[in-house]
Amino acid sequence: MNTHDMQLQRRRFLQWAAASALMASAATQAQVRSSAHIVIVGAGAAGISMAARLRAQLRGARITLLGAAQQHVYQPGLTLVAAGLWRPEQVVEPQSRWIPKGIEWVAEDAAEIDPVAKRVTTGGGRRLSYDFLVVATGLELAYDAIEGFGPEMIGSNGIGCVYGGPEAALATYRMMEQVVEKGGEALLTLPHTPLKCAGAPLKLTFILDDLLRRRGARERTRVRFHSSLPVVFGVPSVNSRVLELWRERDIGVVFERRLVGLDATRRVAVFSTKEGKVEEPYTYVHVVPPMRAPSVVRNSPLAIRQGGLAEGGWLDVDKGTLRHQQFADVFGCGDINGTPRGKTAATVKKSGIVAAANLAAVIAGQEPKLQFDGYTSCPMVTSYGRAMLIEFDYDGRLTPSIPGVEPLVESWFAWFLEERMLKPAYYAMLKGWT
Repeated sequence: MNTHDMQLQRRRFLQWAAASALMASAATQAQVRSSAHIVIVGAGAAGISMAARLRAQLRGARITLLGAAQQHVYQPGLTLVAAGLWRPEQVVEPQSRWIPKGIEWVAEDAAEIDPVAKRVTTGGGRRLSYDFLVVATGLELAYDAIEGFGPEMIGSNGIGCVYGGPEAALATYRMMEQVVEKGGEALLTLPHTPLKCAGAPLKLTFILDDLLRRRGARERTRVRFHSSLPVVFGVPSVNSRVLELWRERDIGVVFERRLVGLDATRRVAVFSTKEGKVEEPYTYVHVVPPMRAPSVVRNSPLAIRQGGLAEGGWLDVDKGTLRHQQFADVFGCGDINGTPRGKTAATVKKSGIVAAANLAAVIAGQEPKLQFDGYTSCPMVTSYGRAMLIEFDYDGRLTPSIPGVEPLVESWFAWFLEERMLKPAYYAMLKGWT
């Protein structure tokens, strides 16, 4: 890409960012006077950004934010750490830096939610009554669903897992470097459950393939992707495009094989199939554990009880208004929501605007009016320096937002967004600016 094209793409991105900021500000112009007490359970990206948005929209309200973590992790950057491009410290900030002013931060996690009594009990035994509740707990990694596996194993015996945190992401890169040096069998996996950043397992597959090629080790390494599902990505057009690129790069795919166990000393992965369990030897395996709602939601009356999402205990919200289906004083934001799609930072950004505005409307005695369309964005890295900027809605329709950027076409600009622009946009979201 020449200099003129780079400048044009950057200009288009800035225009898009400005439009997004205008949309966010339009949803927060009118302040609502209220003495209500709002408790936000969860102090990750969803909880902090919701606190900032509600602080801007409500005058006189008391807002309490619950979350024990002392560090804030920029999770979209974990794939760049696992690619060997960023250091772990580049994705970690002190949590206190992002807590909005005027917010009461209780540095404890919620242990119990009683939506009938309208009360939250913390892990330290503190009881907080609320008028309105925002559930933004995120999700949890179900390591225990894979026999013989635990987070402490990441970075040894050829095991990687980008989801394990900054140090685990770095350890994943080191495991990839080992297979580059030795060659052999590289297995990458996808669970059967909803998961955050569903593109991450695919990105790590592309990155490993490119790393092997750049180091001259591709011919002595077999790369195979094992999906628990009949697809590798839930949007049909994206699924087809990824499979097309993998065929070109000789990346094998096996469908409906669920990782259920590891024998790390033998370097054997155990998969469940329709025919029974099968063992696969590996030199390197990227483990993506199943994901579910944290127990504080999963074991509460707030969880979905029927349908395909009941197994994970996800928050039972209306997919449009993000208001709870049974408890009208409860709203959800982020990965915890039991919605058809969207467990990404981009979803938090767009859905948070809707959830905050609708909650403010309810506090003002109105019905929620804004509808979330399920917007999700995934910069699908396809090699070092190339990516596809994929944006879509609940119905799996592609919804490109930056003029001139084709969603299924590899480009340097989509890579530039992933590596350079999304982090400042993310931190602007935490402030409630966009």
